[in-house]
Amino acid sequence: MVTRARDGIHKPNPRYAMVSDAPEISPIQTSARAALRDPNWKAAMQREFNALQANHTWRLVPRPARANVVTGKWVFKHKHNPDGSLDRYKARWVVRGFTQRAGIDFSETFTPVVKPATIRTVLTIAAGKRWSVRQLDVSNAFLHGHLDERVLCQQPIGFVDPTQPDAVCLLSRSLYGLRQAPRAWFTRIAGFLHAIGFVATRSDSSLFVLRRGSATAYLLLYVDDMVLTASSDALLRDIINKLQAEFAVKDMGPLHFFLGVDVRRCGTDFFLSQTKYAEELLERAGMVNCKPAATPIDTKAKLPSSGAAVQDPSEYRSIAGALQYLTITRPDIAYAVQQACLHMHDPRDCHFAILKRIQRYVRGTTSHGLHLHGVPSTPTIIAYSDADWAGCPDTRRSTSGYCIYLGNALVSWSSKRQATVSRSSAEAEYRAVANAVAECIWLRQLLGEHYVDVPSATIAYCDNISAVHMSKNPVHHRRTKHIELDIHFVRERVALGDLRVVHVPTDQQFADVMTKGLPTVTFSAFRSSLTVGPPDAATAGGDNGSMQPESSASRTAPICRCAWSMRPRCCMRAERAHVVHAHDVRLSLPGPPCM
Repeated sequence: MVTRARDGIHKPNPRYAMVSDAPEISPIQTSARAALRDPNWKAAMQREFNALQANHTWRLVPRPARANVVTGKWVFKHKHNPDGSLDRYKARWVVRGFTQRAGIDFSETFTPVVKPATIRTVLTIAAGKRWSVRQLDVSNAFLHGHLDERVLCQQPIGFVDPTQPDAVCLLSRSLYGLRQAPRAWFTRIAGFLHAIGFVATRSDSSLFVLRRGSATAYLLLYVDDMVLTASSDALLRDIINKLQAEFAVKDMGPLHFFLGVDVRRCGTDFFLSQTKYAEELLERAGMVNCKPAATPIDTKAKLPSSGAAVQDPSEYRSIAGALQYLTITRPDIAYAVQQACLHMHDPRDCHFAILKRIQRYVRGTTSHGLHLHGVPSTPTIIAYSDADWAGCPDTRRSTSGYCIYLGNALVSWSSKRQATVSRSSAEAEYRAVANAVAECIWLRQLLGEHYVDVPSATIAYCDNISAVHMSKNPVHHRRTKHIELDIHFVRERVALGDLRVVHVPTDQQFADVMTKGLPTVTFSAFRSSLTVGPPDAATAGGDNGSMQPESSASRTAPICRCAWSMRPRCCMRAERAHVVHAHDVRLSLPGPPCM
């Protein structure tokens, strides 16, 4: 037999040139027995069991008669790095909490998590002050929670004590899967943070603020993931050391990947994107090779709840829910996703077409994300609100939306169908203004708890002149008497000097993105105003001194935001006339500008 070696050929065969030398990745197992035969998964299971033992999670007791013993199972998962490479094998012993009995095995289960708007606000403040932002991870976080109830569970499969095979585990610490596990962990970590000087804010109970003289620190908590920023590196290191002394906390370095969001920092800016998540979503839906669309939704009227039902409603709900999570960094698809989610209970073929249109738009903009520009020393709060009157063809309810800017950063937005039918467009617009004002009040309170002063009044832009007049004048007639609560709520803030409602032309109303489908040219211009774009793009909302004003020939639509150098003169006059110091009610305001 003639071989390559006998012929003196020792070069590698091109047939095997693409074979990788990287170790083979063990597939995710579905049973404990199969995992115990795999050395990678067996080592992960051993690490998890050792952590449970070291944490004194349970003690073995004889099985009581007629006791409810909660069963459990091993759950396996690959942990990946931000670039998609394998980080480690993760095995977790999870109990079946659905077998617990309410009132006996558990009582309260609610636990708060930090709001996305709070995360964006804290990052905007930290970027403006050039603070260091660190990412922390708590290993086996739920195992640190203490239980008040008596809970019994079976011994982990594959790790049964040979001397007590019939014994059960009496839990002293919480386990993953227990109904009260998240609440027990939050109670434990919140108590420790209070002990070292942190105070939970009233605006968001998952945001903790520490004040030591002139030094300040903020800590964001989302289950077992933490984001910590402080005014000095010494304070930052001191807090991390105290956390590591109490819990198994891993310092992940500068903030780079949090809750599936890729975070990049450049000077006083943050760029938040979900590129990897979007690509995985498209791959799961089979839309990787689809033709990209210029906009997420067309300009046609909203679709009714009629037509042929989809064959697999669960697929529709899965994709719609995944797209909803993508809106954390993509306000440009908020309205389209909201329209798709309205029909999750009974999706039709026309609704599935909307989902495909959104995915086609995402396909062409997977690299897009949200630019957060650092807030200046004297920040301003500017809101844009809009409503699409009686837009729903089935219920005739209106869709309201708003965009709220902190300085040049978009920190909060919403697209939501109103709860009641509005009898006029002015009523629908005024309800949208009331929703935006409520969010602005929350944001101002949040900034106050951050020790960030906002000296100027909030400006709320609305493109309905009647709604603007109702916010200033005591107008009561048969068309407005039934919305008296919203009228008094907004008018009270205007009278106190905390708020100014200003008219803005419709072609400069950025909140239109949240209420209706727009033409391609207008949508592209407004998307830049929402500070959404590729990582290396300069968005319209980011006039931080490095941006050059566009020429009149290259500008596709009027840009009108008072924080930008490209705003027209009418809005410059509006800014001088309407941005007054809060509580300074002695100033007289002229009529609405831009008329």
